[in-house]
Amino acid sequence: MSAVKKFFKARELTSFLFLVGLFLIVGLINPAFLSLDNVSACFNSSVVYTLIAVGMAFAIFIGEIDVSVGSTMGLSAAVAGTMIQNGSNWFAAFAVAILIGVVVGLINGWGVAVMKIPSLIFTLGTNGILRGLMYLQVGVEQVNSLPKEFKDISSMTLIGSFTIYYCCAVALTVGIHFLLTRTKRGRWFIAVGDNAGGAELVGIPATRTKVMAYLICGVLSAAAGIIFASRIGIVTSLSGNGYEMKAVAACVLGGISLSGGVGSVIGAGIGAVIMASISYLLVFMQFPSNYDNAITGVILITIVVLDALMQRRAAVNNRHARLAARTSAAPGGKEAAEQ
Repeated sequence: MSAVKKFFKARELTSFLFLVGLFLIVGLINPAFLSLDNVSACFNSSVVYTLIAVGMAFAIFIGEIDVSVGSTMGLSAAVAGTMIQNGSNWFAAFAVAILIGVVVGLINGWGVAVMKIPSLIFTLGTNGILRGLMYLQVGVEQVNSLPKEFKDISSMTLIGSFTIYYCCAVALTVGIHFLLTRTKRGRWFIAVGDNAGGAELVGIPATRTKVMAYLICGVLSAAAGIIFASRIGIVTSLSGNGYEMKAVAACVLGGISLSGGVGSVIGAGIGAVIMASISYLLVFMQFPSNYDNAITGVILITIVVLDALMQRRAAVNNRHARLAARTSAAPGGKEAAEQ
């Protein structure tokens, strides 16, 4: 019974119901949307967002943020795409792209966890540097002469209409969720985000955990860049621009609190599907896709405000509960407190 209650209280369930409701509303407006191909297209198009959102979730779990995920993805896509375009071995290109994510993650982790620089400021600086390197790598040209075999991988299906990339993203997300919830080290991320000082007192290496969170975030952003190059087939100097806001919005929509210590990567994955579906759904609702960013901003502000109100209400309820416990435990109980 407790498991059932826990299931219905899960933040991920609210996000999933929101996604289902969104699909049903669009289906009522335009019944042509409610087909397996259209629904699966929403999920398949969320692969890049899913990887970036799951990576961002690690940063938010520890109470920080990483606004360099979009440029990390873009630079990795540009480097890997250029290498493949020039005839390099695919696995070598993938390894270099992942190495970029490792280096960026370690630098961000060092700046935030070791040097204690505010994460927004430090990763914003990292974002600027990476974006500059992208201009040097790509310039005014485009990386677009990618092999057909490389681009065709994105359209290969594994289960029904779901592509190989999306199935792998789901498997990775579920695996990470298992590690975060079922292993001792996995629970460190939530513990550090909830109370870094308290985590240190019980023997959890908060600094190392924060560095590891940024490392994972960088690696997943780089992996998203490889898939981006394969799916889109074109990489420009602006590729990945704005993806950091989409990642944060996906995490918040998935029930992850921006204050840290609350949420799951499953929720981030569901939020990523919602964010990836917006522009697709606007077409069926006969709205210009230019509203995509505006809608993303409205959703982000709305959810953040609601989350802040819920946290404030929870804090007030906790204070009232502690006060009630203290007064009931005092000599004379309630009468003493009233006197």
